[in-house]
Amino acid sequence: MAINVQGLQGRWNQLKGEVKKQWGQLTDDDLNWSGGNIDHLVGRIQQRTGESRENIEKYFDRLMSEGSSTVSKAVEQVGSYAQDMSHRLRDHYGDVAEQAREGYYQAREYVGQAPMQWVAVAFGVGLLAGMLMGGSFSHQQQSRSRFWS
Repeated sequence: MAINVQGLQGRWNQLKGEVKKQWGQLTDDDLNWSGGNIDHLVGRIQQRTGESRENIEKYFDRLMSEGSSTVSKAVEQVGSYAQDMSHRLRDHYGDVAEQAREGYYQAREYVGQAPMQWVAVAFGVGLLAGMLMGGSFSHQQQSRSRFWS
């Protein structure tokens, strides 16, 4: 049976606790694995526990597949959540668009009923905005002239 050495090595710090749960007599020194020598690690576990090499390899394979299925489940859940949010946003977009459309039609109706009043309101808003912008612009010009003087 071939152990996925690269996958095991990449997750070894996470899996070490699970191996200790399985075989409580193992120490951190027993599980110190460097250089990617899986045979040495399995041999050390076999020697300390009396477990067969085949059982140790099966256990490692099971650990790796459980971890992979956990990651797959998480990815699947995130995808499902994103899809659900997409549907909700799409549903609410229709509501917002409908409200904007209704607001537009109401505004058109109000302006149509009293166009001169709305022209006066628009003129007043424009005048006020112009005065605010002009005052702001004038203040900026004065600040710059004082800076350069």
